[in-house]
Formats: sequence, C-alpha cells, structure tokens
Amino acid sequence: MTTEFDLGALLAERGAERYELHGRYLNHQLPRMLHTIGFDRVYDRGEGAYFWDADRNDYLDMLAGFGVMGLGRHHPVVRKALHDVLDAQLADLTRFDCQPLPGLLAEKLLAHSPHLDRVFFGNSGTEAVETALKFARYATGRPRVLYCDHAFHGLTTGSLSVNGESGFRDGFAPLLPDTPVPLGDLDALAAELAVGDVAALIVEPIQGKGVHEAPPGYLRAAQELLHRHKALLVVDEVQTGLGRTGDFYAYQHEDGVEPDLVCVAKALSGGYVPVGATLGKDWIFKKVYSSMDRVLVHSASFGSNAQAMAAGLAVLAVMENEQIVANARLTGDLLQSRLAALRDKYELLADVRGRGLMIGIEFGRPRSLKLRSRWTMLQAARKGLFAQMVVVPLLQRHRILTQVSGDHLEVIKLIPPLIIGEAEVDRFVDAFTAVMDEAHSGGGLMWDFGKTLVKQAVANR
Repeated sequence: MTTEFDLGALLAERGAERYELHGRYLNHQLPRMLHTIGFDRVYDRGEGAYFWDADRNDYLDMLAGFGVMGLGRHHPVVRKALHDVLDAQLADLTRFDCQPLPGLLAEKLLAHSPHLDRVFFGNSGTEAVETALKFARYATGRPRVLYCDHAFHGLTTGSLSVNGESGFRDGFAPLLPDTPVPLGDLDALAAELAVGDVAALIVEPIQGKGVHEAPPGYLRAAQELLHRHKALLVVDEVQTGLGRTGDFYAYQHEDGVEPDLVCVAKALSGGYVPVGATLGKDWIFKKVYSSMDRVLVHSASFGSNAQAMAAGLAVLAVMENEQIVANARLTGDLLQSRLAALRDKYELLADVRGRGLMIGIEFGRPRSLKLRSRWTMLQAARKGLFAQMVVVPLLQRHRILTQVSGDHLEVIKLIPPLIIGEAEVDRFVDAFTAVMDEAHSGGGLMWDFGKTLVKQAVANR
C-alpha cells in the first residue's frame, strides 16, 4: 500500500496560518517581534537574490539567510545535484562503509587550503566550532580556549563558551574554561598564553557582530605567538568563508597565515541542506583518532550524508565555473565605494567598512542640534534603535531586506548573495540614499517609527 502525501495541498490549505502556528508551537517571541517592526510579510517564492510576495512584488535580499544563500536561492546546478543524488538511491548512512561523496568534497575543500589535510563533516557552523574546540583541547592536552571580545561562534554550550556577547551567555553558565581577549591585542594574548593552559585562540578574520576586521598583521603574529606556546590557531570562517570577502577564505587576505583548524558552514550547501565542516592538520586528526578503539570518538549521525555532500560539491563547482569569488570582490568594492561616497553628505553616517560582500554601515552622533537631540533620545532608550529605523523603511518602502548587525549596535550589515551585480548595487544605494534623506530632514514617518521603538524599548526594560 502506498502512502500519499501532498505537500502542495497542505501548504495551500494551511500556509496562511504560518504566523499563528509559529506563535503557538515554536518561538512565540519571533512573530511578536516581526509584527512590531513591520516585518511580518508573507513571501511565496524565492530565486537568486530576490523573493516575491503574493502580490508579485519583488524584494531584494541583502541578508542571504544570515549568509547561508551564498549562491542565492534555488541555484539550478545545486538543485539538479540534489535531484540526482536522490534519484541515485545510494546506500547512504550505513555507518559501516566509506561512501565516495564525503571524500570527494573533502578533497575539493582542501584544495583551497593546501596546508590543511583532513575534514570532519557535521551539520552546522556551531557543530564545526564544537569539533574544533574538542580537537584543539585533545590535541594539546589543555583546557582553556581564548576568544575575542564581541565574537560570535555559535550557541551550543561549547561554542557559547567562546561567544563574546553577554546577552547570549546570560543564564547558561557554567560553560567551558575560556577567556576573552580584545581583537588585535597581541599583549593580552601573550599574557594569557604565558599561563600555560591555553589550547587555542579562536577568531573570526572579520567579526560578524559589527563587521570589525582583524588589524593587518594580527593573524600572522597571533599564529606565531600561539605556536611558540604550543597552542593552536582556530579560524572561524562560517560566515566569512567560501568567497564572502573576495577571497575563498578571509584569512587568505593576509600572507603567511596557516590556521591549524578552520570552521566552515553556511553557504557550503547552497542553502538547501544543513552542513558544516572542520578542516585541520593531519597530526591533530591522527591524535584524536589515535586507534581503532577511537574511530567513533567524535561523529555525527547525519554527518557526511549524501544530500549535503552532493550539494557541497555542486556549490564548489558553481563557485569555480561562475567566478563567484571574483564577483564578490568586484561587486563588493563597487558597493562599498558607492556607500563610502555618501559619508560627507550625511552626518548620521559614521563609517562604511568591510571586505567583498560583507559590509558594515555604522551610524553615529550627528553634529546639528536638531538631529543630535533626536539621536540622544534614541540612545537613552536603547542603543541600536536608529539602525533599526533604517532597516525598517528599507523593507517597507523599498522592499530590501537587511539586518542590524548585533544587539545594541548602530550598524547595518550587508551580506547579500554573492551573485548580485551592478543592478542590485544601484537599487540598494538609491534606496539607502532615500532613507538617509528622510532621516536628515528631521521629520516624517521614519522618526515617528523611532518614537514607537523608544516606547517598545522602555516597556521591555
């Protein structure tokens, strides 16, 4: 007897209940938050760098699912690879054989970091970080891991231990032995290493929270310092890797940097299937998997599954054939230069920074008295409200999806699909200019919305 399941019919019948279902059965604060800021839209379809609502209005995606959609939505090559692997009916996940796809994907990934030798495949960025933490501690025999202030490496207990934002950590202690150090501060790093119990430093070459890049020369100097003290350099490329910053990995912008462990995820599967990977040196893997008795000492039930591996192989093929990394570099330079040119025009625009298609737009205290009083009101209620005031009209009036770069930050982060071009740059810059014009006029709907945010912020204290 064949069991029938009609997904299309189910969505047609129940799809309109999406916000009610989420509020009842999942995180009830998400629909509440989306409704408050006017983001409670209903998107019917997505393709490339755009999605559409029921009225066929198009929306430009400058968020890429927090960086997951590196190739945009539903890239035909990745989609075909997934159809092909399902049609192949492989004997997947027997757990007592060696399938070809994981080895092939590992080979392709390692070709982009030839100083590394082996790969562990998990299911997410936080799992990739957890793997790196475990491997570093075991390989060195030391318990403590250093991380940078304002870092974000995931939200499971191990990765939370190296999360630099207190709002994520509060209430979840005790965590792993850890110590924060300022990004770029070699003296602070040396002082911690001198204690003799440090297994590794984990660092994002460009921090996702606020889009802050490691200072020139820092990664190489930190690597030399770590190795002198027999500790490891772990680089988190979950968001910055796979072309995001205009090189395959962000650490490759600095000569001589060869991390001991590298974490990747997000864009590796083209947004279709959860996948994460931890790349490392041969001696580290051989120490962890030191005997046949330890063959499963670190594993993942769905790790190396055929769908994820096929998607990863397709993504890397597309990146090479369509010159995705070069496009991210060229389009990112164009977008950043266009935005930087606006700094002299708008006193609320404090900085534009980043690499490739990872760009931070920071707002700051204006000079004029009228704007300064409004800015002070927002800051007194909650830092980050002005950035939210920019994000909202970008969506509501210009149909462009962006995000505030972190809690209490006056920074918008742009991490669009790496396939965007000059047309998308024009659309974003035109929309951003219109929003800035309104903000600097000192009145209008934008500041009215700011008052709503202030009331909401005060009510939540």
